[in-house]
Amino acid sequence: MDWSFQLYSARNFQPWSGVLKTLSNLGYKQVEGFGGVYGDPKAFRAELDGNGLAMPTAHFSIEVLENDFDAARKTAETLGTKLLICPFLMPDQRPNDAAGWQTFGKRLAKVGDAAAKAGLGFAWHNHDFEFKPLADGSIPLKHILDSAAGVGWEIDVAWVVRGGADPLKWINDYASRIVAVHVKDIAPKGEALDEDGWADVGHGTVDWTGIYKALRQHTPAKHYIMEHDHPSDLERFAARSIAAGKNF
Repeated sequence: MDWSFQLYSARNFQPWSGVLKTLSNLGYKQVEGFGGVYGDPKAFRAELDGNGLAMPTAHFSIEVLENDFDAARKTAETLGTKLLICPFLMPDQRPNDAAGWQTFGKRLAKVGDAAAKAGLGFAWHNHDFEFKPLADGSIPLKHILDSAAGVGWEIDVAWVVRGGADPLKWINDYASRIVAVHVKDIAPKGEALDEDGWADVGHGTVDWTGIYKALRQHTPAKHYIMEHDHPSDLERFAARSIAAGKNF
């Protein structure tokens, strides 16, 4: 398994040259990009190459994807990225009914069509808000996925759990759509408060051994990306997580 690492996890541990060297030394072969590393794609690609790292997947905002897809395409091309992922929808933009979420799914489908024409894959990445039941009892993520049949899903398992949902059920229901996985863990209640309650992978409450097995057996996912939204020690998180991953 060539483990990947979401660079957002390292945003507070600059410079990027040091981050990439650390990740490479720890055994990572891939990283996942986000907006904070796209300022000079050519220079960043050189840093990746120099550390033996690839960036097969990358996050791009819905604004860029809808309003300047060509810019996202060019950045991806320079970085060697083949799977574009939309990661978030700001609270003030989130629909409050089924029809609104279905419309959003159709917006993602249009981006997916543009990506396909460019020879790229496209996926949506969840947080917890997509699992909050609407007034009619339906779940936003179901509307998103069902309205964008050609769009993949990068499942963030820990956010599924924080959203009050069962990741194994969602993996079972949408197995064929899962093209990438955020491997993240949750600290026991009341712990790691300085890290927003997240934990190093394999050192929290998520049953990663069982979930990883289900993902490997039932989904086409090829990218498994370690992430921690607010680590206090980057090297500790990166080292303990990749070590735990080898035992899944």
